[in-house]
Amino acid sequence: MEMEWFCLPSEASRWFEYWVDARRRWYLDLGMSPDNLRIRPHGDDELSHYSTQTVDVEYRFSWGWDELEGIANRTDFDLRQHTEHSGEDLSYFDPATGTRVVPYVIEPAAGATRTTFAFLIDAYRTEQVRGSERVVLGLDPRLAPYKVAVLPLSRKPELVEPASRIADDLSRRLTVEFDITQSIGRRYRRQDEIGTPLCVTYDFDSVEDQSVTVRHRDTMQQDRVGADRLYPYLVERLRL
Repeated sequence: MEMEWFCLPSEASRWFEYWVDARRRWYLDLGMSPDNLRIRPHGDDELSHYSTQTVDVEYRFSWGWDELEGIANRTDFDLRQHTEHSGEDLSYFDPATGTRVVPYVIEPAAGATRTTFAFLIDAYRTEQVRGSERVVLGLDPRLAPYKVAVLPLSRKPELVEPASRIADDLSRRLTVEFDITQSIGRRYRRQDEIGTPLCVTYDFDSVEDQSVTVRHRDTMQQDRVGADRLYPYLVERLRL
């Protein structure tokens, strides 16, 4: 995944620092541990001939630090090469100074697969809960494949049918898993393992009070929420 950011040569150093900071904050904002992330500047022996500044964003994998992304100040090399081989003038007229310049390029270039792998590793944890192991994929809700799971407490039609309607309604706007197999505890654990942030349980009380139980993956806290308030409640906590 690459981006070319064009800027005036006199502002290239500032924009380079801006993108190094912005890209670091992107990983941290999505939940990556700061202990597992570092910015490593390239030494003079590593710099490409066209670059004045390059850093790698690195993640601490089990085999050691490895690159997720490179950010480089590529100077005006790219546009001068295009101009040379195409014959087109790719310079920019700066009305503030009345001069014509060839823009510099700041290029953040990230690996989609390795970044996904790093987020999965960083989110994975195990913990003991009442004498048994709980596996949790603690992905930020924005990265979780499923945002919500809807779980009727039993397979009785009076629970499955209204729970299914809730799931269908939510699935118009969210990615939703609907699961009726095995005990509710086992289903909670399955959702923990695949990183689903919130589970909605429709139980026998729901038939009477039109409320559901929302269970939070990370804390296992459970809240009782009216079905008519369910969608805004979920969106607020998913930070979508």
